Parts: sequence; C-alpha cells; structure tokens
Amino acid sequence: MSDVVFTDQNFNNDVVKASTSIPVLIDFWAPWCGPCRMVSPTIEELAKDYEGKVKVGKMNVDENTQIPGNFGIMGIPTVMIFKNGQPVKSIVGAQSKEAYKAAIETALK
Repeated sequence: MSDVVFTDQNFNNDVVKASTSIPVLIDFWAPWCGPCRMVSPTIEELAKDYEGKVKVGKMNVDENTQIPGNFGIMGIPTVMIFKNGQPVKSIVGAQSKEAYKAAIETALK
C-alpha cells in the first residue's frame, strides 16, 4: 500500500493547500473492491516511478465519505489527479499502467 494516506481530515492541507506545486494522484478505493486490489500494485509502481515528481496516495472511500462525495465519485477504483489543488483528470475503473502514465504526463506539463 502507498505510504501516503489521504483522509477527509488531511485532504485540504495535503492536496488543496499543498505548498508543493507537484501534481497529486489519489487512488479512491475500498478493501472489498476486487478491481481496486488489481489496480493497487500499478499505483505502487507509479509512486516509485514518479517519486519526487508526483505525490501518490490512497483514500479509502468507506472510511472517508466527504471528499469522495464532494467530487462525485460514484464508482471505484477512481484515480484522480490534482494540480494546484484542483482536479485535472479522473479515471474510473481499472486501467492499464500506460493509461495512468499518460494522465500523469499530461499533468506534469
């Protein structure tokens, strides 16, 4: 699991008001979600691949309902990329590593 865990409580400081201007990738997931478990190793690889360039973390939607609700997350896994505190890309459902990389590369421009 990713070392960075986002919650309803830390989201504002760690994503919206983050002092760093690097993009933030959040994997919205739940322990009971099969596709979420399939995506998890890919998210871990991306965290290593983009270390220092993108902040990568997870948010358990069962334990944190406010933020996923605020962003209209209806299906999981949903991977959202934020830049300057604002969502710039949302990918719903399990995707290939290449699909996530393409979204990250766009956010890095």
